[in-house]
Amino acid sequence: MTRYAALLRGVNVGGINLKMVEVAAVFTGLGLENVKTVLASGNVLFDSLDSAATLKPRIEAALGERFGYEAWVHVLDMETIGRIIEAFPFEAEREGWHPYVIFTLDPARAAELLEWQDKLDAQFESIRPGDGVIYWTVERGNTLGSVFAKETARAKHKATTTTRNLRTLQKLVR
Repeated sequence: MTRYAALLRGVNVGGINLKMVEVAAVFTGLGLENVKTVLASGNVLFDSLDSAATLKPRIEAALGERFGYEAWVHVLDMETIGRIIEAFPFEAEREGWHPYVIFTLDPARAAELLEWQDKLDAQFESIRPGDGVIYWTVERGNTLGSVFAKETARAKHKATTTTRNLRTLQKLVR
């Protein structure tokens, strides 16, 4: 069995409101084991013998059918999440700043987003590439209004990206 985290994009923000107990029931209904939700932002831990590539479309279809929305999910094993946390290139506990990880499924879209690296004002935010992720740190209070946040919020990135605070990821691996 492999321990996985499913990161649901856009859940309980922007109009898609799901009760985590109902989300957990969908995962259990798929035959996944030891299902546990973490926070209300769409993080589900579970065990399965199947690969992440097999699980992703099954989970998306089941969530879409149950809740009536176009679900986008990132499925990662816990070892991968641990490596992503370890590689965070910024000061994670910097006072007055948020540490984020943007998960990317499409290398072309990730490359587009990374073009912003040298265009951002480092006084307010910075990004760095990672393995299947983009690391982002932004001054507290500027998260939603920042230049990079506005770019990642564009519709063309919806199906391929999801963002998590580094602290949320740390909770997943505990």
